[in-house]
Amino acid sequence: MTTKAKAGTDSVAQIVEHLSNSKGVSAPLIPPSGKFSGQDPHGLVGARDAILEVAIGREVRACRSKLGITVADLAAAAGLSLGMLSKIENGMISPSLTTLQALSRALGVPITSFFTRYEEQREVVFVKAGEGLAIERRGTRNGHQYHLLGYTGNQTSRVVVEPYLITLTTESDVFPLFQHAGIEFLYMLEGEVVYRHADKRYAMSPGDSLFFDADAPHGPEVMVKFPIRFLSIISYGRGEE
Repeated sequence: MTTKAKAGTDSVAQIVEHLSNSKGVSAPLIPPSGKFSGQDPHGLVGARDAILEVAIGREVRACRSKLGITVADLAAAAGLSLGMLSKIENGMISPSLTTLQALSRALGVPITSFFTRYEEQREVVFVKAGEGLAIERRGTRNGHQYHLLGYTGNQTSRVVVEPYLITLTTESDVFPLFQHAGIEFLYMLEGEVVYRHADKRYAMSPGDSLFFDADAPHGPEVMVKFPIRFLSIISYGRGEE
């Protein structure tokens, strides 16, 4: 799909050049329709939360669900119509402070709690090509190059995700199978390798992927065509390291 720059705005080339030399540029989140649709199952949660009305609606619904009461129950307790509360929970209207105060009293929460998601900082890690952090892992001593492409320092998250770019060359050795907590996803980018998981082998070439329980013995067993590069994304519960 070809993207055309509108008159009076930066060209696509200028935007790309600008972004390539930055850590991310602030840009207003303005969807074409003026609002994000709450009906789109593929919509980005982070993007929708940037709209204040939607963020408030999500918090009101979350508080109500936590108490185990229906929309009708909350509407009655807050002195609102059922239709009004439904619109608030779906981010379709901007409630007044008086309305928010009534909801906070009915739910037994401070009024500021409705703005939590809107004010919450979302972490992002941007890594330029070739700038991943080279780290030591068990396979590194055998000539396997590991580059960590991102990591979240959010200690409140119950799940840890570690994306790696792994490179194997003619100097790499086949290392013993190993095991670790969590699940792992591999995606081949270059070369060919026979990868073992438990008692099965998989011949992998560019475009192939493998998703598995990392607690079973696994690892590259036969290196068929060099250089070999693949993405490895490991996910495990915090505290299972």
